[in-house]
Amino acid sequence: NQVGFTTSLQEDARSSEYCTDVAKMVQAPIFHVNGDDPEAVLFVSQLAADFRQEFKKDVVVDLICYRRRGHNEADEPSGTQPLMYSKINKQKTTRELYVNKLLEEGVVSKELADKMADDYRQALDNGEHVAKSLVMQPNTELFVDWTPYLGHAWDVAGDTSIDPKLLKETAELVNAIPEGIVVQRQVAKIYEDRRKMAAGAMPINWGFAEVLAYGSLLKQGHKVRLTGQDVGRGTFSHRHAVLHSQSDARRYIPLQNMSADQPSFAIFDSLLSEEAVLAFEYGYSTTQPDSLVIWEAQFGDFANGAQVVIDQFISSGELKWGRLCGLTMLLPHGYEGQGPEHSSAKLERFLQLCAEHNIQVCVPSTPAQVYHMLRRQAIRPLRRPLIVMSPKSLLRHKEAVSTLEELTEGQFQNVIDETDDIDKSKVTRMILCSGKVYYDLRAARREHGKDSVAIVRLEQVYPFPYDDLRNAIAGYPNLKKVVWCQEEPRNQGAWYNSRHRMTRVIRSFKPEKNLLLGYVGREPLASPAAGYMALHLAQQEKFIKQALKL
Repeated sequence: NQVGFTTSLQEDARSSEYCTDVAKMVQAPIFHVNGDDPEAVLFVSQLAADFRQEFKKDVVVDLICYRRRGHNEADEPSGTQPLMYSKINKQKTTRELYVNKLLEEGVVSKELADKMADDYRQALDNGEHVAKSLVMQPNTELFVDWTPYLGHAWDVAGDTSIDPKLLKETAELVNAIPEGIVVQRQVAKIYEDRRKMAAGAMPINWGFAEVLAYGSLLKQGHKVRLTGQDVGRGTFSHRHAVLHSQSDARRYIPLQNMSADQPSFAIFDSLLSEEAVLAFEYGYSTTQPDSLVIWEAQFGDFANGAQVVIDQFISSGELKWGRLCGLTMLLPHGYEGQGPEHSSAKLERFLQLCAEHNIQVCVPSTPAQVYHMLRRQAIRPLRRPLIVMSPKSLLRHKEAVSTLEELTEGQFQNVIDETDDIDKSKVTRMILCSGKVYYDLRAARREHGKDSVAIVRLEQVYPFPYDDLRNAIAGYPNLKKVVWCQEEPRNQGAWYNSRHRMTRVIRSFKPEKNLLLGYVGREPLASPAAGYMALHLAQQEKFIKQALKL
């Protein structure tokens, strides 16, 4: 291809003899064929297609050819490749070579050859079909009707509540382990605790709420697909959707055994290539509007290995090509002293890509929220990518729990108002935040008795919930100051890309309230996070005190 006309030398382009040598690692047949020989190209192409259909294996065709004109048919390539293009300019075109061959063999006359070329050119100029045979009636077996998902506003309703009896039945099924499946001791304890949660004897944790979301969707006719590194178990051992028998290494997946005629539940532990897997799941989700399709990163930090897929397809595919996509990305995110490579899913990068309601960005803080968020993604008719800053330490946080009633009766809340029993008329300061830092702030406020400070959670960062946030702020008649508190450095997280939206809400209270918006959090950092636990804790203690004015 000689892109840019400066990498035509083999040593500049690859380390192997042929560009197709990469296919040798899967022992695929490789056909090298002269691009100036149309009959050979046709023969090899047919042979390769037949091989693939017969043996269901990869096959590679290497067309040995050249680039006659410059890039976009406009550049002058001889400026950088003078000797090569001196030869190319003397080389007859493929058509000329083939016509001469046919003339020598007496297959066609010169007049007929010229007429065929003229007729072909005329057909092109007239916009007519030039193929000898056309499929006039395409095969519609794989066609998908997307009309139910077109033209919806981002806040279109979706009822994610569920009948308590159906949820109880779902809980029994997803917790069922048949005889003969001997699960590991810690896994058995997880399932025993889940049975207690289903009975109301224990509050519901994150892992069980997530599994209940999948199970309830399956019961209601929705397919579910989950891929990523360690997704069967979950990076942090919270999911355990795939059980491994300790006696014979058999696998058992309760979500695949809820009923004989249930929709598909697919779960695959993937290889360590974020780009390959995310790209495949994007494509899959553009063909399966009735499925909840999820890709989970091992840590949210690793999603940057698939940045091309995020930039080119997930954030802009609908605007560029009109292709709807309901893919969900679960990106473990949170500052817990694990260093710069295991702390941040780069929330700021996703928010920078947000416009025209192209994607949804959520930071759920409770098991009920993740339950309703996942169900909402499948149930309501909106098909837009969902980016989730999912938790790590909150998976086992003793206060990050929910009740059965919050699952059966509630819905996903874009904004969660203050939940402690404080007198709103005495509140003069409000902290807005998202994610894990809420629990750190609430613990410090309770310790110091700062009931003049309310903590409000922004659970959906984009599309921005202007009305929900305004309604929350309006409930505090004596409010004087609003601060945004985040655990990410100031140049990262939600601050730079969301403060103008928060400011718009706060300014809407003028002239009745002259509210001010401030920032509290880590100082700007070139790295996502500190590399030492002591420094991490010192930074956190500092901004928590600043937020609460301790």
